[in-house]
Amino acid sequence: MDDRIIKNKELNIYEALVPVIALIGMLAYNVYVYGDDALSGSNQFILLLGGAVAAIVGFFNKVTYKRMIEEVANNIKSTTGALLILLFVGALAGTWLVSGVIPSMIYYGLKLLNPTIFLPATVVICAVISIATGSSWTTSATVGIALIGIGGALGIPLGMVAGAVLSGAYFGDKMSPLSDTTNLAPAMAGTDLFTHIRYMAYTTVPTITITLIVFIILGFTFDTSGTTDTESILVSIRESFNISPWLFLVPAAVIFLIIRKTQPLIALLIGTLLGGVFAIFFQPDVLISVSGGAELNFQSAYQGIMNAITVDTSIATDNESLNDLFSSGGMYGMLDTIWLIICAMVFGGIMDAIGALSTISGALLKLAHTTFGLFASTVTTCLALNVTASDQYLAIVVPGKMFSKAYEEKNLAPENLSRTLEDSGTVTSVLVPWNTCGAYQSGVLGVGVDEYFFYAIFNWLSPFMTLTFAAFKIKIRQLTTKQA
Repeated sequence: MDDRIIKNKELNIYEALVPVIALIGMLAYNVYVYGDDALSGSNQFILLLGGAVAAIVGFFNKVTYKRMIEEVANNIKSTTGALLILLFVGALAGTWLVSGVIPSMIYYGLKLLNPTIFLPATVVICAVISIATGSSWTTSATVGIALIGIGGALGIPLGMVAGAVLSGAYFGDKMSPLSDTTNLAPAMAGTDLFTHIRYMAYTTVPTITITLIVFIILGFTFDTSGTTDTESILVSIRESFNISPWLFLVPAAVIFLIIRKTQPLIALLIGTLLGGVFAIFFQPDVLISVSGGAELNFQSAYQGIMNAITVDTSIATDNESLNDLFSSGGMYGMLDTIWLIICAMVFGGIMDAIGALSTISGALLKLAHTTFGLFASTVTTCLALNVTASDQYLAIVVPGKMFSKAYEEKNLAPENLSRTLEDSGTVTSVLVPWNTCGAYQSGVLGVGVDEYFFYAIFNWLSPFMTLTFAAFKIKIRQLTTKQA
């Protein structure tokens, strides 16, 4: 991110907060009106309106239009890598779908299901599928619904099953490079995707481990009866795709490249191309269907792979619950998130140019005298936005721009902020009944937030874990000389 901290002695804290308060108010009303559709464009325009309010405050404090535009340009330039990664993430998801990589992950995940370890198995299955798809919403709406039905047949309380589903789904959502929030958080904080994921693992792995242990213990408190009949789902997957363990070579190659610290764009490009190649050999019928051709030849293969990379792709099955799961938006599906980032950068750039971010970060630093105080302020702000603005994206975007300068002032690496945004913004959204995530998940699973709240262990434990690490100064990375 831009390393300059612009100060404006003429701007007081009350003036600096005017655009933030106006933005939160407008976003809250907009989400109330549009609900789940707010991310399709209206939230983005509200961010621009917030930038306009900030510009008006700037004009009254002798900040020129030229200076504001320059800072907006610097902000957008700083996110170039993140925007390109988002496009490649969409491309990767498309080829991994048509190649059968994602269906294979789902297939073998469901094969793990066993009545005696149903609850921890539910966490693992949802985690695997959510990592593969990058979406907790899709995981809940497909496999999650099936697991709720199976859990009910076994006599397990539905709130407990829903908690296991959401714990696994949000773990996968956090750790998946295909997830929009996992891309959004580092973009707001000023770090890169894979640095963010590696650093996030320090708090996320202990949290999911504790969650699994609790669900294993809970599993022993119930005498399960009946069977976990997933055979119909497995049959539908086998009929639509050629399932093979050889397909795991594709994600294994990408994981190897990430471990070797290959540049993210290169790793994602190679993963996308490998997915396309494997699709030709393993899923010729799928490519024919996606391309609309009559037979597999060079043109239909090319068209099928390019369609998967660039636009909406859906693979129809005879099982309605799987149809949403086997769909990908490709690069096109990432445009809403890219649009959101650009508009957030406009707001953040103007706030930076008028000196508001410097004024706010200075006030926060006075309140947060310690590193723990700064982390606690970030967590509190994320939780407050999930409650008031009712959207997890806003709980990442607004604190991300507000606190980035404060972390820099404290000589803290940006991955500290991006990790905290996810630990407190992404996962807790589902715990608020009127938040878009809480409303969606409770509606899809048919289980009220009040029923699953306590059992969504991973979700409410994550903020405590990140605060524990901050309190004991565990894995709190300082800015390097190069970063500073």
